[in-house]
Amino acid sequence: MALLKILQYPDPRLRLKAQAIEEINDEIKTLVANMAETMYHSNGIGLAATQVDVQKRLFITDIRQDNEPSNLCVFINLEIIERFGEIVGTEGCLSVPGVYEEVYRSEKIIVRYQDMTGSTIESEFEGLPAICIQHENDHLEGKVFIDYLSNSEQEFIKKKLKEISHPN
Repeated sequence: MALLKILQYPDPRLRLKAQAIEEINDEIKTLVANMAETMYHSNGIGLAATQVDVQKRLFITDIRQDNEPSNLCVFINLEIIERFGEIVGTEGCLSVPGVYEEVYRSEKIIVRYQDMTGSTIESEFEGLPAICIQHENDHLEGKVFIDYLSNSEQEFIKKKLKEISHPN
């Protein structure tokens, strides 16, 4: 396994749309393993392939409490079938380090995706898992969570990130 480089906002590659995965082969399995190592190393709860500059419709999540065992979930070719309600939550992103903002999302979603065996699964998620899935799926569409903020907030974040990455 290897740590992958996570693209940092405003890298234009974060705006690319991911392509469907036709076959779950050894390349995809290695990618998932490397993404998991990278996500855990970075203390994240989700990571999309597009964040590591791989334009495939794939993301992983692991939403667990500190004292719980790992619960790595792999989502391939996910589509959101239905959305219900609205919830606001504070979101952060491994591609936008140090920035946490409130974002409105659907409170509950029904999704269809493939797992690592290629089986098609239809599931319902709500609360934090639903927020995380929507956040990661946005990456596959070329969106970053700060796209939901006002233009002035986006400009402030860009300036803040530039100062962090290029101090004085």
